[in-house]
Amino acid sequence: MSTIRSAAVAGSFYPANAAALQASIAGHLAQAAPDTLPMAPKLLVVPHAGYIYSGDVAAQAYAPLVHWREQIRRVVLLGPSHRVSLRGLAAPSATAFETPLGRVALDQAALARLDRLRQVVWSDLPHAQEHSLEVQLPFLQSVLAEGFTLVPLVVGEASPAEVAEVLEILWGGDETLIVISSDLSHYLPYAEAKACDRATVERILHFETDLDPYECCGAAPLNGALRAAYHHGLAPRLLDLRNSSDTAGGERQRVVGYCAIAFEPPVTGDKPRPDDAELGGVLVGLARNAIAEALGLPTHPVAEHPALRQPGATFVTLHDARGELRGCVGRLEATRMLGDDVRANARAAAFSDTRFSPLTVDEWPGLQFEVSLLSPAVPIAAANEAAALAALKPGVDGVIFDWRGARATLLPQVWAQLPAPRDFMVALKRKAGLPADFWAPDVRLYRYSVRAFGDPA
Repeated sequence: MSTIRSAAVAGSFYPANAAALQASIAGHLAQAAPDTLPMAPKLLVVPHAGYIYSGDVAAQAYAPLVHWREQIRRVVLLGPSHRVSLRGLAAPSATAFETPLGRVALDQAALARLDRLRQVVWSDLPHAQEHSLEVQLPFLQSVLAEGFTLVPLVVGEASPAEVAEVLEILWGGDETLIVISSDLSHYLPYAEAKACDRATVERILHFETDLDPYECCGAAPLNGALRAAYHHGLAPRLLDLRNSSDTAGGERQRVVGYCAIAFEPPVTGDKPRPDDAELGGVLVGLARNAIAEALGLPTHPVAEHPALRQPGATFVTLHDARGELRGCVGRLEATRMLGDDVRANARAAAFSDTRFSPLTVDEWPGLQFEVSLLSPAVPIAAANEAAALAALKPGVDGVIFDWRGARATLLPQVWAQLPAPRDFMVALKRKAGLPADFWAPDVRLYRYSVRAFGDPA
């Protein structure tokens, strides 16, 4: 028998009228950048407050999905239980969830595969009034093609291993998107909330699985998702971090934090988006203009690109007219807007790389530019150096070597000069100021990928 889970928070968390709801969603998506993700995310972390508070932040994660609206056919949606005490994860008996925008059918076959798990209970009560799942549906209905199916699970008291086991069964392929619904801190003063939420996001980006409900209300589903994401080698990308005072103004003594984070699948080869060439031209143009302006030379117009207004991490590499390295400076973490990062790194590569004297006007003719756009770094699990060498992907991985403050990185482009993993590792250690034969149990390695853009031939 078909049963429908009707909308419970329409009219409070979001508009109950379909036309008003469509206008609200369109407004949030319009201010988001749809071109911030180079490939389809496998997992999203999104907030779940009323749209007036968290809608703009959630839209930063949902807007890019329009590029893969036909590909994503199933959404696995997990959120915390706010109103019902629950042990484990609750699956509903309903056949569809309804919002003012229509019904979303549940994937009954996928839900049936969870029946053997002791941590999964079948109960409609936790779903009946739960907003953490419901508020995501209008966004999904707006950005995905009609006909996608849903696997909704309310998460109560559950260990990371229990949640991860469920996600492994539902993981699927490119057709499956996992969405974790969670807000951050609640009701702290503005400055304290900013610091707390920034620290929590850093823990999320480093796959720490001991988050507690004081850091984020969706800690239980998020801890399990982070465990599964790490196992699958996903790379996190912070899309937005704000709080209710940032988005809705007003009260600063009691704010709620929100973040949007995408976890991308590991890079197994170049998967450029059609607009990569456009973005590359913009980044190289910004780097050229930054140095030209500093030298007092003419600059050239550079097109606007929505990615420039999102956090990004880049390296800018300069070569002289003979092709010799003339400077290379960058950042490994996206701590500022992409456009600002490229301009700052270009100036630093030209004038602050301590290996070279500052660039002069006489060197400008023939100067060659390359901008590398970095993915977020993810840990490389390795018990010893032999395991680390075996885990490296020559020609693909940028690698960070970190041991008690001795830190160095080599971009993937360096594999062209050092194709053997052992030679690559030796160069990393020497760059960190360590002997070639050094190794210690507490060495930490991280990998990242880059999209490299150079001057036109």
